Amino acid sequence: MPFPRGRKPTATAGSKIPKLNATASENQEEATQAKRSSSPPRGAPKKRTAFIDITNAHKVQISLPGKKKEPGKKTVKKTSSTSVSASNLANLKKSSSVSSEGTISERERTDTEEEEKEEDKSADVAAPVEELAAATSPAAREVPAHLRRQEIPKEFDIDSENSEDCYMCPEYAKDIFDYLKNREEKFVLCNYMPTQPSLNSEMRAILIDWLVEVQENFELYHETLYLAVKMTDHYLAKTPVHREMLQLVGSTAMLIASKFEEHSPPCVDDFLYICDDAYKKEELISMEASILQTLSFDISIPIPYRFLRRYAKCVSASMDTLTLARYYCEMSLMEMDLVPERGSLVASACLLMALVTKDLGGWSPILQFHSGYQASDLAPVVRRIYSMLSAPPDDKLRAIKNKYSHKVFFEVASLPLVSIDILEKALSS
Repeated sequence: MPFPRGRKPTATAGSKIPKLNATASENQEEATQAKRSSSPPRGAPKKRTAFIDITNAHKVQISLPGKKKEPGKKTVKKTSSTSVSASNLANLKKSSSVSSEGTISERERTDTEEEEKEEDKSADVAAPVEELAAATSPAAREVPAHLRRQEIPKEFDIDSENSEDCYMCPEYAKDIFDYLKNREEKFVLCNYMPTQPSLNSEMRAILIDWLVEVQENFELYHETLYLAVKMTDHYLAKTPVHREMLQLVGSTAMLIASKFEEHSPPCVDDFLYICDDAYKKEELISMEASILQTLSFDISIPIPYRFLRRYAKCVSASMDTLTLARYYCEMSLMEMDLVPERGSLVASACLLMALVTKDLGGWSPILQFHSGYQASDLAPVVRRIYSMLSAPPDDKLRAIKNKYSHKVFFEVASLPLVSIDILEKALSS
């Protein structure tokens, strides 16, 4: 049994250790009396004793870290074999004087060279600074013509009053709406109904009337309603849909729009409930994926409602005037003939009709500046909306009219239409 390292084996009661013979004991005694070798075994570290270093410390010069040497206690190694003669000392003094003069002149020369180098460095540093100053001068900082922001005349500035409100983005408001107006060109639709074999304009109007009720029941934003209608039209323009699946398309589009616009959108079960459980959850989720893939997930579509609020701000329209324009704009959602029109154009036409109805003037220069439309550009859309509103109401499509007949919306749906002659006069001015 091996013993533990570093310990001597001890005899115990139950263990027997055999005795060594006499020869072995004699060899051990001789080994203990033998002198140890002063050199360590080959490959072993060299041993030393600290007491020897301490004893001979006065003979060894030790330099400790952080301790300065005393200048007065320099040890000079004495040599008994050589001595310096007096003549050699004189020669050394002469050579030292000459060398000192040479070192002084060399120092002066090096100082001069260093000063010249510093001047060159300062000149090298000054050159980029001058170039940078020239690059940042007003002449060099001119923005290219195609990147310059449009100068807004003071009489047309409607955003400076909100300069302290960061949420209104007053510095970028005009640019944002110009961008949205340009983006409309990507989402221009045509009358897609001939490509739908089992649908017609009346079915689409019934669907939108139902979506208005959904928006009211869930208390959703108006932006959600407009975006849902836009997505429905874009999906129907690319995918044939059976009439039994039309409500599923509309409710799914409202679900996607809620996720896009609302802070707390309704869940899937809410839309299944509002559809009277006509569809399964798997069908609604599958339709959601189909709509998003068909639209290439590009659902940030410009809607008329945003332009309407912007243009109403241009003329500081009151809430009842804006609500009347919103009523006209929401009624236009059900008209199939207005699907191909740009949202900014429809919003401008609805605002013009509201201003004329309230006798607040026509299409002013500030509206022309911010919308980019002249009164003549609005004429075809204004006439189409006026024809729709003057037609006999359909008893099946009462959601919008009932909504805007409420006191919350200033009962604008009950206001009489303005005369067509007054409207034509405003369009021609």
